[in-house]
Amino acid sequence: MKLKRLGLVCASVGALYGGESAATRLKTSAEVLTEVMAAPDKGIPDELLEKSQCIVIVPGIKKAAFILGGKYGKGFIECRRLSGKGWSAPAAVKVEGGSFGFQIGGSETDAIMLVMNKRGAEKLLSSKFTLGADASVAAGPVGRTASADTDAKMQAEILTYSRSRGVFAGVALDGATLRPDNETNAEMYGGRRTNKQILRGGTKATEAGTQLAADLNRYSTTKE
Repeated sequence: MKLKRLGLVCASVGALYGGESAATRLKTSAEVLTEVMAAPDKGIPDELLEKSQCIVIVPGIKKAAFILGGKYGKGFIECRRLSGKGWSAPAAVKVEGGSFGFQIGGSETDAIMLVMNKRGAEKLLSSKFTLGADASVAAGPVGRTASADTDAKMQAEILTYSRSRGVFAGVALDGATLRPDNETNAEMYGGRRTNKQILRGGTKATEAGTQLAADLNRYSTTKE
């Protein structure tokens, strides 16, 4: 029974993402970041992006009744290089369940998560990670010059946002589970590489992945 259910899940996921390459999702992720940061009073505060250790971008999270929680998405993680300058190559991630702000309207939602400290980053690189259970989560403040001065936001390991039908807001994405997307990593880099190896081991980004890192460098004052 479990094998049959797994087969149905895999088939359904294939129907949702089967025609979409890793390069296409990377391009869309870069577009999501650019569009969010280009909004002068509705973007992610500069100071928060500057302080973050990692960022997770998941474009087009879809309603999917076959997944417990009804939501499924595929995106990417990038972390600051150990040198502290520039961003790593992207590592692929799958997201399941959680509340992603579909109440705003629409059947798809973009999600962005800022990992604010090294402890949160290490947890994120495990084989399975659940927001709110494995790390403290808070809705992120919105506005390029907004101040993140509340205790909840300053103490949270991860700040989360969602965008649906053009509306961008800080939303507490409790309950979402993140897992490495090994198939997409193999598509991008060949062989078997863990997310930790990609993000911490100096893996060279693909051409599509280079654009996302360049955009992150553009919006962060810590340049290479």
